[in-house]
Amino acid sequence: MKFFLDTANVEEIKRVNDLGLVDGVTTNPSLISKEGRPFEEVIKEICSVVDGPVSAEVVGLTYAEMVAEARQLAQGADNVVVKIPMTEDGLKAVNTLSQEGIKTNVTLIFTVSQGLMAAKAGATYVSPFLGRLDDIGSDGLGLVADLKTVFDNYDYDTEIIAASIRHLPHLEGSALAGADIATIPGSIFPKLWSHPLTDSGIQAFLDDWKKFEDSQK
Repeated sequence: MKFFLDTANVEEIKRVNDLGLVDGVTTNPSLISKEGRPFEEVIKEICSVVDGPVSAEVVGLTYAEMVAEARQLAQGADNVVVKIPMTEDGLKAVNTLSQEGIKTNVTLIFTVSQGLMAAKAGATYVSPFLGRLDDIGSDGLGLVADLKTVFDNYDYDTEIIAASIRHLPHLEGSALAGADIATIPGSIFPKLWSHPLTDSGIQAFLDDWKKFEDSQK
């Protein structure tokens, strides 16, 4: 399973990247706005830090706007992936961009049919939003599993990015359901390697070692 970092904070990206855990980055207009810097500047810096795919989202809603923005974004770096919203115009844009060799990530996927349409249009990635589905009482992890089954049934190359990850069970469930990628907020990453029994185990080992050293004096 690949891990993407869901943030636009470069220092946060560098920190987790130094652990060898970052296979790519996803951003959105909300995350970019928190950085207080020009959009293009932030994306270019992230692309220089991370070798893997970096998703940058269009803000236009019409076919023409999305395609124009996507072409401009794709010129910024070789590893840019253009995030496109799941709409009729979005599907049309994905179809055009895929024919031009521009990679796309269709975002805000909430049903199997939406994911299937995006894959058929030529999307490189689809992003089902687990947390937001959970918020309305739906089964986000079930959607990931169903998308995996459908893509396997019809040999689609489109990869599934489990998005809107809120907690550890989301990540573990996505891995079990067959998601290709999980995009994880920086606040969640430390919880992936932390456990109180690990901490107490380390402390016990240290205490035992201190007792041993004291006994040798």
